[in-house]
Amino acid sequence: MKKIGVVQMNSGSDPEVNMKQLNLKLKGLQQQGVKLALTPENSIVFGQKEDYERHAEPLGTGILQQELSVLAKRYQLWLIVGSFPVRNPDGSLSTTCLVFNDNGELIEHYNKLHMFDVEIEDGHHSYRESDTFTPGNEVKVVETPFGKVGLSICYDVRFPQLYSELRQQGAEIIVVPAAFTKITGYAHWDVLLRSRAIETQCWVLAAGQWGNHGAGRETWGHSMVVDPWGNKVAVQKEGTGVITAELDLSHLRAIRRKMPVIEHSRLHSQLS
Repeated sequence: MKKIGVVQMNSGSDPEVNMKQLNLKLKGLQQQGVKLALTPENSIVFGQKEDYERHAEPLGTGILQQELSVLAKRYQLWLIVGSFPVRNPDGSLSTTCLVFNDNGELIEHYNKLHMFDVEIEDGHHSYRESDTFTPGNEVKVVETPFGKVGLSICYDVRFPQLYSELRQQGAEIIVVPAAFTKITGYAHWDVLLRSRAIETQCWVLAAGQWGNHGAGRETWGHSMVVDPWGNKVAVQKEGTGVITAELDLSHLRAIRRKMPVIEHSRLHSQLS
């Protein structure tokens, strides 16, 4: 079994403030023996379009990504940064999950597939992620010492076909870094995460933003770890903080052996 950690943050538009907050959380996780840590969506920059434009960096370069690399190496843990604004060669921006190993090397990235373009009855009201970011076009599963990790970000969790594909590509652990609104989080967060775990028979690690972030935006928090049977193993409901859990892949393998849903799926076999 491997010990993992999930970070719940209250990030804003100032990367320096966010980085200090993250540094303290990761230091605490290291002291608890954690070897893999997940941060929420928008961990380092959470603001308006101009904030993402100002702080975006080309993939694998830049001061902020170097600082994240240093943190992973300093605390000797695999660090999955929920999302970070990456500037693409054509000048567009992607909201991108970054995976650093415990030597501080950026070994994989995932560009969020589904843009959050919706209207919510809250203080912010209209969310138009596609006004800032370009959606990705690749599904990503990365090999780690903890198992095969499928990458996703926030609004992706509403699209079960993505998670089915992650399972088909061998995922054993799925990460869902997020900045769910308080209204949608109250209604859907818990059931969506548990459903994705049950459907894929994967461990699900979900890191949330929590609290007020300006411009009428309020996030739900409730970061959690869900086992492959759909049980909530650990939850951080409110406030900033960290949760930890021991991931047991033998538990996962037993569930899959007793209920082999992938082998039973006609959509991936006879009907494909």
